[in-house]
Amino acid sequence: MLTQIKGLHHVTSMARDAAENNHFFTQVLGLRRVKQTVNFDAPDVYHLYYGDQAGTPGTVMTHFPFPNIIRGRQGTGEVGTTAFAVPQGSLKYWENRLAAARTGDLEAAESFGEKRLTFRAPEGDSMALVEVPNDVRVPWTGNGVDGENAIRGFHSVSMRLRDGGATEELLRYMGYQNAGSANGIKRLIRPDGNGADFVDIEVLPSVAHADLGSGSVHHVAFAVENRATQLEVRKALLDTGYQVTPVIDRDYFWAIYFRTPGGVLFEIATNEPGFDRDEDTAHLGETLKLPAQHEHLRSYLEGHLQPLEDEKEAA
Repeated sequence: MLTQIKGLHHVTSMARDAAENNHFFTQVLGLRRVKQTVNFDAPDVYHLYYGDQAGTPGTVMTHFPFPNIIRGRQGTGEVGTTAFAVPQGSLKYWENRLAAARTGDLEAAESFGEKRLTFRAPEGDSMALVEVPNDVRVPWTGNGVDGENAIRGFHSVSMRLRDGGATEELLRYMGYQNAGSANGIKRLIRPDGNGADFVDIEVLPSVAHADLGSGSVHHVAFAVENRATQLEVRKALLDTGYQVTPVIDRDYFWAIYFRTPGGVLFEIATNEPGFDRDEDTAHLGETLKLPAQHEHLRSYLEGHLQPLEDEKEAA
């Protein structure tokens, strides 16, 4: 069993409209944009990161906004719901805030003894806010959500699979333990993790495979402390029979990827070096940062990429 994995690192989804995406995650959910850069493989497309003040692993939602992408079709073989942790007693605040923003499919519910508010982001992402008592993670409050209500970071991801057995076995190998079942969903927990500790598995044997598009999760990343522990995890996964990519430098972390038995793309990402490697923490996400191999495209990209904020928001 692996001991190096410490919970979720980030979740990356697909989008269509960069400005709408930026507005929702900063001005509605109140997260901080901690980095605006580009997709390494498609540099004419943003890669936007939202999280807490520093972009701490376990808090960061990221998006690739492809302007002409089709809408995703939900199904199996994907992350279905991405859930954030909020303070106990804050869901009424969030229900009012999300309703005022005309957020779709708002529904209060309870699962595993936790109160939650489910909703859809503008491009169809299935999301939830879950009340968590005594979450010690320090929230970002710079976008108008006070500390008594602000998002602390991730709570969980929920995967929809046609057969959950092999994926559950993989997660157990990654250090996760059984945390019970409720309403047909099995929950696993990474004990002593970083706060973003849960993975839920929902088995839907008769549901068709999902089609990737806007509103779909592209991959979910799990955190390891550094490159040395990442290499240990990579070797263990290779020895177990998984096809794992070489280590890839993503500027703000190093990454390896592999496809799970249920079809979900997993990433193992390092906590180092962090989002302040090329920007002061006080000014994270304010300017376009480019990978070195794409710096020669700066003039073109600055004229081509969609502005993220209108004049009122930027003021």
